[in-house]
Amino acid sequence: MTTKDIEYEQVIYETPAPKVARIVMNRADRRNAQGITMTYDLDNAFKRACHDDQINVIILAAAGDHWNSGHDVSGEGPANPSPDQIVGLCGCFEGKGWDGPYCREREIYLEITERWRNAPKPVIAEIQGSVISGGLMLAWMCDLIVCSEDAKFRDATAVEMGIPGVEFFQHPYEMSVRQAKQWLMTGGWMTAQEAEQRGMVNLVVPIAELSARTLALAESIASRNPFTMKLVKQAMNFAQDQMGRKASMDFAFHLHQMGHMQAMLTNGFPIDIDSLPPVIRANVDKMIAARKAADA
Repeated sequence: MTTKDIEYEQVIYETPAPKVARIVMNRADRRNAQGITMTYDLDNAFKRACHDDQINVIILAAAGDHWNSGHDVSGEGPANPSPDQIVGLCGCFEGKGWDGPYCREREIYLEITERWRNAPKPVIAEIQGSVISGGLMLAWMCDLIVCSEDAKFRDATAVEMGIPGVEFFQHPYEMSVRQAKQWLMTGGWMTAQEAEQRGMVNLVVPIAELSARTLALAESIASRNPFTMKLVKQAMNFAQDQMGRKASMDFAFHLHQMGHMQAMLTNGFPIDIDSLPPVIRANVDKMIAARKAADA
């Protein structure tokens, strides 16, 4: 089965202009929370665009009022990818102890996002509304970010979950180290204007102009020599990696796993449930109760 034969459940694939693919996260009722289904829909859509010689630039957009609310913690949908979905070499998702969760997060959050970041074609994020925690990973793997004036960003993993940041730990390469520390330690919101000042986004535009301005940027880049654009991207990504980005991310990923294990040892669940907001805590309590009922 080719990538063109896939029918996506939570993604829309479209070509709004010649040489431009637009991948739309299509789960507006859940603020585009990313679960297993969306992850592998996205992976297939990126592969489809990258393998299409008629496409030079990719836009990553989202349906609804909010771009992405992070990892799906509802407990709905598949917990793990099926064997034919797995794209990495680590597949022991049912391993004992922390082996399973470690392999799962390495596949679906760290390695798959890193591969998207290194896509051979420029990727532009078209962002509106909220981008929370895991949603940041999807934004940060993009080469350019255009956001609406109402966009806002937050990593709540430290203050609400007992985890020192999302798995794709790009924080100190998106802003200064001190800004990143304060942002993580307080769990506050960053406005679109603050994100632009810190260098995290390229353009802030009125919401009514978001799609048009993003597409105009994509068309401008798509009109250039695609091989040259590929080289520009590879050169810039390599320069960032030489600054220690990849090594720092791998180290932070293991600290992320340590945070999960600490929570597991202290309260029997892989995040600090006592710090969770009431709505999320209610969902987690349901998940815990369902597990206990299944084990009874």
